[in-house]
Amino acid sequence: MATPSIPSREEAFALLSKYNKDPFHIRHALTVEGVMRWFAQDQGFADEADYWATVGLMHDIDFELYPDQHCQVAPRLLQEGGFPPEFIHSVCSHGYGICCDIEPTHQMEKILFAADELTGLIWAAALMRPSMSTKDMEVKSVKKKYKDHRFAAGCSREIIDRGCEQLGWERDLLIEKTILAMRECEDSVAAFMATYGE
Repeated sequence: MATPSIPSREEAFALLSKYNKDPFHIRHALTVEGVMRWFAQDQGFADEADYWATVGLMHDIDFELYPDQHCQVAPRLLQEGGFPPEFIHSVCSHGYGICCDIEPTHQMEKILFAADELTGLIWAAALMRPSMSTKDMEVKSVKKKYKDHRFAAGCSREIIDRGCEQLGWERDLLIEKTILAMRECEDSVAAFMATYGE
């Protein structure tokens, strides 16, 4: 798709930071930003990587302050920040069937829907490892944690599975790709978080 003009990365992060202060939410936003950038390149959309990444960065803009109105307040916040309707559609589509009726249609939107929850589960699993890293994470380790519904219980397996179905991917493929994507951005996210709030 032809990507519309959007605010710069600096402007986007400033807007995100206006509504999100919790380090947990900032880390998640940066992780999903990096994951979406990796997937853009993996899926043959390298020329849209900045756009995909910014969708990932901004996807939870309203969640910290308005958790009960997630994806319902986001359009107003993003519109006021200068983001176009197509971008707002992409951000809100990750809440399809959960907190809104905006269906993911583009490959980027389907990947965001599927990978968003999975990044949380993978990171929780990584923190249980001696390395506390995704760099030595294997698919089988995530699959083991995936089956234990008490582990990272807030990460919905149902949403991840629905995302795989929308993409037409096996779950193992999504897990493998998301691990690779998280490895790619782990160091840069860690470096930023080490100085966040100083």
